[in-house]
Amino acid sequence: MITKALRANAKPMTLDLQVCSRARLSRDPRFDGKFFIAVLGSRVYCRSICPAPTCKEKNVRYFATAAAAAEAGFRPCLRCRPECSPGTPAWLGTSNTVSRALRLIGESGLEDGGIEVLAQRLGVGSRHLRRLFLRHLGATPSAVAHTRRLHFAKKLIDETKLPMNQLALAAGFGCVRRFNAAIRGIYKRTPTQIRQLAHQKTNEPENQYVFHLRFRPPYHWQGMLEFLAARATPGVEAVESGTYSRSISLDGVAGSLAVSLEEGQDSLKVRIQFGDPRALFFIVGRVRSMFDLNADWTDIARILKSDPILAQRVDAAPGLRVPGCWNGFELATRAILGQQISVRGATTLAGRIAKSFGQTFPGTGRLTHLFPLPEALADADLSSIGLPKARQQTIRALARAVCEGRIRFEGIVESESFLQRLMEIPGIGRWTAQYVAMRALGEPNAFPVGDVALLSALKLTTHAELEHHSAAWRPWRAYATMYLWRDPSDSGAQGKTQKPSTARKQSAGRTGQNLPKPDQIAAAGLNL
Repeated sequence: MITKALRANAKPMTLDLQVCSRARLSRDPRFDGKFFIAVLGSRVYCRSICPAPTCKEKNVRYFATAAAAAEAGFRPCLRCRPECSPGTPAWLGTSNTVSRALRLIGESGLEDGGIEVLAQRLGVGSRHLRRLFLRHLGATPSAVAHTRRLHFAKKLIDETKLPMNQLALAAGFGCVRRFNAAIRGIYKRTPTQIRQLAHQKTNEPENQYVFHLRFRPPYHWQGMLEFLAARATPGVEAVESGTYSRSISLDGVAGSLAVSLEEGQDSLKVRIQFGDPRALFFIVGRVRSMFDLNADWTDIARILKSDPILAQRVDAAPGLRVPGCWNGFELATRAILGQQISVRGATTLAGRIAKSFGQTFPGTGRLTHLFPLPEALADADLSSIGLPKARQQTIRALARAVCEGRIRFEGIVESESFLQRLMEIPGIGRWTAQYVAMRALGEPNAFPVGDVALLSALKLTTHAELEHHSAAWRPWRAYATMYLWRDPSDSGAQGKTQKPSTARKQSAGRTGQNLPKPDQIAAAGLNL
């Protein structure tokens, strides 16, 4: 099962000092966010790509996480901005309990009752949870939550014009005084002084925010757009001019987001329009999941390329990711609509549901509706949209299960029990359940066994053969699925992959150091 596979691959986070040293000297972008460099003299910790002059090896220390560096008394660098580094996958290199805890902390910090409540929700004791965090991450749950909150606050200071009182609330601080004290204590500057250093040149309209979210190259942006464009729900989603946009809703507040690739940068530009800044932390985190920005491509490619059938596809389209979703219920409904019909047909039906049962979106352009909530579809008459009766019943049953709390897409979600409960709904089989786990839960090992396209691509005839063949791809079967679904001849150069910038290549060349090889990276314990 999915979680068992991840648990089997779990191991404590360890750092190979030789590889870290070579990555630091070369400023290798593949290691960005995988470890942090602390300088003893300045008491500052940096990303591996920091442009500051390199220090002697005896004057630096290496930490697996930013929280661990902060716990040791180091403060974030204002030049390379550790808060902008690509995230590390919560389920990679950690125990299952830690990965679930990180997901909860990423969604709401520790605002729902602190460590005791977090441990209770995970089914472990608070002392045991602390021990697990120290073992795998080098910091306690409180330190991890605090560092994430501070990093997001710094990002808001640098990238938005949000007033400081609203910014403090958006970053999860209870009041401005606590916010000011925390920023001054860590950065040795006031929030206003830090904002002055950012040199912002643009003023965004009210309730509009722009963020720059980093990823580790390569990133196949064109492949991501093609997948999302084919499945975009009319009126809810749109893909045009290299930009993905959609309407969103949280706690009754409507908004929108637009995501595009920043040329020459290893990052996506995200424009958010939303009336409540307190939701920005959640929205940004969800966008990172939607576009799979935390993936470690080197490790994924190493496993997939061991299969000769996949090796050619991986080389032709490096950096292909697994698209996530904004809302799990919406994705599951869309998956039910797509059973036994074409992608275009399912998209048309999804647009009819949004128009008939979703709220009107108060915006302009191609975004006209919000996708309906489960409450709106639990007892809805879906016959008017041309949907077969059996599938109408399946969608209503799913909506009722979500309303009653029997199926949840947020918070702690055990994949095995989730899949079991999902398949208990009449009309949802294993393929649909695995597809939902793949995109809504972000399970990297989810695999839609029985998919006709997969059987055809591998020239297999039975489901058992497909299951047996896929065993070598664990725990990255979802990524293998994306490659097998993709036409191998469709590997156009336009937007194929996002490579390290020229400046970084030059900086690596100036050091005179050899870059770590992929096999050395895999053996370094960094899961890159």
